[in-house]
Amino acid sequence: MLEIRDLQCAYGAVSALKGITMHVGEGQLVALVGANGAGKSTTLRAVSGLAPKVGGSILFCGEDITGLDPAKVLDRGISHCPEGRRVFPYMTVADNLIMGAYLRRDQAGVRQDLDKVYSDFPRLKERRTQAAGTLSGGEQQMLAIGRALMSRPKLILFDEPSLGLAPTIVEQILSMIRSICDAGTTVLLVEQNAFAALELCDHAFLLETGRMVKEGSGRELIADPHIRAAYLGG
Repeated sequence: MLEIRDLQCAYGAVSALKGITMHVGEGQLVALVGANGAGKSTTLRAVSGLAPKVGGSILFCGEDITGLDPAKVLDRGISHCPEGRRVFPYMTVADNLIMGAYLRRDQAGVRQDLDKVYSDFPRLKERRTQAAGTLSGGEQQMLAIGRALMSRPKLILFDEPSLGLAPTIVEQILSMIRSICDAGTTVLLVEQNAFAALELCDHAFLLETGRMVKEGSGRELIADPHIRAAYLGG
């Protein structure tokens, strides 16, 4: 479904990605792991049209989307659930969710999907008239996930969904992401908790300082001595 070929990104003179190649198969949950600064978030931002690309290509469902702006990437079926949640704090929960569907014109379908989000996330229904900025961190993450789903994406990019959340909430959020994939939406996940991401995923890639150095199933990467020592606490 998603193919990244020799992708290079830079911020000014600083090279963030140095020619990475990876793939995400339809229906898979793929994890991208690595240390802070390895280029994980840049990879997601490059796919969604937000990061400056200086080389390589990105293909989605066979179409080259390398040069598309973020709105066109979203229109192709890729939704981005960003690091830090990035909800609109002064807008209501309901309005935040509707913003996720701003490119859609099928109003009946939007209402149907809104009802489904409320069914999947009852807490959001309870707080639908509340300003998003007054929600807890876990509730805001649920809102960010619900907003991403409102575009009816084929692929969702999740960037550090557990960041800053209590361990019990982290477990709920990651379980939700697995359920989203099991329901048919392909997922590319960047997650600071490498062990949890590798346990959750179907396939994984390891980034080190802008280079792709390892790939395999989650179990294979967990069993790798180098990865255990460097990323999983031994």
